[in-house]
Amino acid sequence: MSKDTLILAIESSCDETAAAVVKNGREVLSNVISSQIALHTLYGGVVPEIASRKHMEAINQVIEQALKEAKVTLDDIDAIGVTYGPGLVGALLVGLTAAKAIAYATDKPLVGVHHIEGHISANFIENKELEPPFMCLVVSGGHTHLVKVKDYGEYEILGRTRDDAAGEAFDKVARAVGLGYPGGPKIDKEAKNGNKHAIEFPRANIEGAPYDFSFSGLKSAVLNYINQCEMKNIEINRPDLVASFQNAVVESLVTRAIKAAKEFGMDKIAIAGGVASNTALREEISKRCKENNIEFYHPSPILCTDNAAMIGAAAYYEYIKGTRHGLDLNAIPNLKLGER
Repeated sequence: MSKDTLILAIESSCDETAAAVVKNGREVLSNVISSQIALHTLYGGVVPEIASRKHMEAINQVIEQALKEAKVTLDDIDAIGVTYGPGLVGALLVGLTAAKAIAYATDKPLVGVHHIEGHISANFIENKELEPPFMCLVVSGGHTHLVKVKDYGEYEILGRTRDDAAGEAFDKVARAVGLGYPGGPKIDKEAKNGNKHAIEFPRANIEGAPYDFSFSGLKSAVLNYINQCEMKNIEINRPDLVASFQNAVVESLVTRAIKAAKEFGMDKIAIAGGVASNTALREEISKRCKENNIEFYHPSPILCTDNAAMIGAAAYYEYIKGTRHGLDLNAIPNLKLGER
C-alpha cells in the first residue's frame, strides 16, 4: 500500500482508558493512557463498576487528546480499531460504543481487535524488523498464553494457564505479604533485595500438556509457608519469600517458552503483557535465549501494560487483510484468541 494508513485505536478492557493514532501499524503518532490504578488500589484490586464509570468520564477527552497529539483530525483517519474482548464487559462496552459512534459519524471502517492480539502486536512497534513466525509468551493479570504466531492475525495457542494467570498470582501473593496492589511491580522491586533460592517452591507440570501453566499450587504453597511461620512464631524474610516465589513463576514461564521454540524450530521469542515488564523475567529469558541462539524481542514497559498503540498495531494488520466489523459488534468478555 503506497498511501500511509492511519488507525485511531481505542482500548478500555480493564482499568486504563486509552486512545492512540498509529501509522502503518508500527509508527505511534500518539499514545494517551488514563490510568485508574490509584483509585483501585484503595480496594485492593479492580472494581468493575467503578472502572466502567471512570471510562465513561475519560473516554472522550482521551480520544481528543490522542488526535491532538498526533496532529490529525478524524478526516485523516482511515479506520477505527477497538478492543472488543476479552475483558470486563462494562469496561469494554464504553470503548466499543465510542468507537462505533465515531465509525458511524465519519463513515469509517470499524475493526474489532482481540486484546491479546494487541499485546502480541506491541512487539511490532519498537522492533521494526520483527516479522512472523515467532513464539510469543503473553503474561498479564488476566492471561498466561504460549502462542505460536504463524502470521499476522494467525495464532496457535500451545499452552495456557489452567487456573490463575501469572499476574493474578503476583497480586494475590503481594496482598498476602502486605505489599498491596498492584502486586507485580511491588514484588519485582522487593525481590531485588532477596535470595531467589532461599525457599524452593513447587513448579507445576501438567501431564499430557507440557506447555500449559498452573500457578494455584504455587500460590497455595506461599500461603501455607506464611501460615506455618506465623503458627511457629518464625519471622518471615519478605524479600527472600517474594524472590523465591517470583523465581518459581519465571522458571515456569521461561522453561516452556524455550522448549516450545526449540520443538517448533522457532529462532525468535517475544514476550507481551503487563508481566512482560518484570525485570527478573526479562533477564532470565534474555539469558536463556542467548544460550540457545534465539532472538529475543520485548516491548518497552509502557507498551507492556494496557495501551491503545498496541491495538492500533493489531488493527492495522487486520485492516489491510480486509477485516471489517459492523455496528452490531458486541463486547465479548471471554473472547478466545483466534475467534472472530
